[in-house]
Amino acid sequence: MLIQGFPAQVAGTNCFVVATGPGEQCIVIDPGVGVSDRLEEIVAEHRLHPVAVVLTHGHLDHTFSVLPVCQANDVPALIHAADRAALADPWTGLGLPVGAPLFGIPGLTFAEPDDVRTITDGERLELAGMAFQVRHAPGHTPGSVVLTLDSGLVDPSSADVLFSGDVLFQGSIGRTDLPGGSMAAMTASLRDVILPMPDEVIVLPGHGGQTTIGAERLTNPFLRDLT
Repeated sequence: MLIQGFPAQVAGTNCFVVATGPGEQCIVIDPGVGVSDRLEEIVAEHRLHPVAVVLTHGHLDHTFSVLPVCQANDVPALIHAADRAALADPWTGLGLPVGAPLFGIPGLTFAEPDDVRTITDGERLELAGMAFQVRHAPGHTPGSVVLTLDSGLVDPSSADVLFSGDVLFQGSIGRTDLPGGSMAAMTASLRDVILPMPDEVIVLPGHGGQTTIGAERLTNPFLRDLT
């Protein structure tokens, strides 16, 4: 299994490249701002062949490079239906006037790819020789999802890797004060989606370093209070 992550140039958003190994197909998770050059280096270094871009939610710091990545590799973008509109209008979800400078940088523009496909809760994504399970986990955004992966490539319900997007971080959770956010929905997602996972599951979040479900169960105040 090959999983390589690196932070984007803005907001430190983690972009992940996931494949069964060098020379194989891969998927790209959450290509944020300014990731294209580093992404191309990783793909070339490991002789990979991207087949899809998967987005954990619709915020710009996770989706900004989706168009160039999809165009360069002629692949689709996958996003939950509840966040689909964010690819057409990323400003509203951030509480900004439509057309406002993105990240305060004049001239920085965004466009959605031609091939956008929606994913649903419980869906099994068979991509690049791997099986990912989609779990809808709203709260940060209406369409936030987490992705589980069994590195044995057999059964994603027995996952040992979780791509948690902005649902769960090391010691914290995603903010819920932006348009479409809901603390009540986030609490339900943490209780019903995150907490039932085994302690040994490795968590690869949308920001910050990796952790485990067990470590967060013990030390993350948002989870500890629920247990």
